[in-house]
Amino acid sequence: MPKVTVYSTPTCPWCHKTKDFLKENNVPFQDVNVAADQKAAEEMIEKSGQMGVPVIQIDGQFIVGFDKNAIKKALKI
Repeated sequence: MPKVTVYSTPTCPWCHKTKDFLKENNVPFQDVNVAADQKAAEEMIEKSGQMGVPVIQIDGQFIVGFDKNAIKKALKI
């Protein structure tokens, strides 16, 4: 299984859609709440160049926003 990290906030509807999609496809992931963790937010911006959420990291590849096709391709599903 690929290593998946979702940088998100509790109030972001697209973050919830992303996490629901991963759960529906039985993909384990680490959820990082960048609203509560300033260091993680800075890390997300540094790695991806993005300030908005969700930012999904799949084996080092970054996907910004809930792009179902890109997520499927990265997960090979």
